[in-house]
Amino acid sequence: MNKLKIGILGTGHLGKIHIKCILLANDYYELTGFYDPDEATRKQVAQMHNIKAFPTPLALIKNCDVIDIVSPTITHFEMAKMAISAGKHVFIEKPLTHTVEEGKSLIKLSDEHRVKVQVGHVERFNPALLSLDDMELNPMFIEAHRLATFNPRGTDVSVVLDLMIHDLDIILSMVKSEIKSVAANGVSIVSATPDITNARIEFQNGCVANLTASRISLKQMRKLRLFQPDAYISLDFLDKQAQVVRLYDEDAPNIPESDNHLTLDTPHGKKVIDISMPEIEPVNAIKLELETFAQSILRNKTPKVSIEDGFRALELAHQIEEQMI
Repeated sequence: MNKLKIGILGTGHLGKIHIKCILLANDYYELTGFYDPDEATRKQVAQMHNIKAFPTPLALIKNCDVIDIVSPTITHFEMAKMAISAGKHVFIEKPLTHTVEEGKSLIKLSDEHRVKVQVGHVERFNPALLSLDDMELNPMFIEAHRLATFNPRGTDVSVVLDLMIHDLDIILSMVKSEIKSVAANGVSIVSATPDITNARIEFQNGCVANLTASRISLKQMRKLRLFQPDAYISLDFLDKQAQVVRLYDEDAPNIPESDNHLTLDTPHGKKVIDISMPEIEPVNAIKLELETFAQSILRNKTPKVSIEDGFRALELAHQIEEQMI
């Protein structure tokens, strides 16, 4: 298999992690080099990983098949535009772009140049979520909590684009319905943009999602709870655990054999509650998303988190932000 030549734009905290993961994903990629605007960072990274530092983004782009954009959000559009216009496939960290208009422009540009673009919504590759791959999901109520301690590194954007957008992307991938309404409230405490936000999203099919995101919490939490007619599902993205609770009629023939059964008296007779813990396979989520992107290029398939997926999450994030103004 021919390896894809990949280059990285941006080698800050996350960019350095991407370098390590690309070097691990050497069945698919050959790391050509990187570009970073800071000269001291360029020297440090080049020496640390023994890889080539390019003098300009364009010089790097010309020598690659794939460009991995891990630069600040405000630079995403110009970096991606440059790479896509040169006919290169692009992996771009979330959020897709800084503005909705920029996102629209990139979709049009990627169609014109027929390149693959994947957005780095890494929680799609979290082992807890992957454990539900074989399960039919039809949530009618969703509750998400994503809480983090304060880190000045993410404050160039609001907590919606920094943290909540992960859950927005996951919810949009699960709920196969158009959005009916959005309501939100947020408070700026230590940043110029909201640090804590609550949003309520109603879908045309009746599903309701209630999301809370905070970057000023005393403890970390990344949980998603799904309620659907046949099950309650709890996902813990931080501890990488999943729990599925199902309700059966006492005489139902399809009750799974398990020690985790509870009996419940209801107005409609006795029910059996089955509690299961899907098997979790540990993975390096960033390495996996980069490998999955390579597979989509080599097999000419739509990326798992397409540019359209990234745009929908971005557009909804901006709708939420507008509600807070």
